[in-house]
Amino acid sequence: MPTLDDVRRAAASLPGSEERATTGGAAWFVRGKLYAWECHPWPSIPEDMREVIANELVVATKVADPIDAVALVEMRPDVFLRTTTRWSEPKIAFRMAGIDPDHLVELVTEAWRTQAPRYLRREFDAG
Repeated sequence: MPTLDDVRRAAASLPGSEERATTGGAAWFVRGKLYAWECHPWPSIPEDMREVIANELVVATKVADPIDAVALVEMRPDVFLRTTTRWSEPKIAFRMAGIDPDHLVELVTEAWRTQAPRYLRREFDAG
């Protein structure tokens, strides 16, 4: 089962990425823009989703298009959670216990791409 350390390793490989502690847990930013974070069971989250987040490690990442999030939920509803809040949309939240390690790296990298400036994306692609 992947852990937050796996998210950290994936994020550390991305230019300009930095981790910050937030009130909800760990979060990753690129040039001040949030792209991945540990979910916290905020009162504004629907009760059924809040229960999952309170009892399991759940991470969320930005996605390029809301349709991408819908597709992931439809393909793997046991892993990907439906919308938790409108904050930071478009995004996808997922149970770390069910995510494949390679898919985790892909989700973190693609989230970073949605937020990173073009020059950092070019730097990453050239490396």
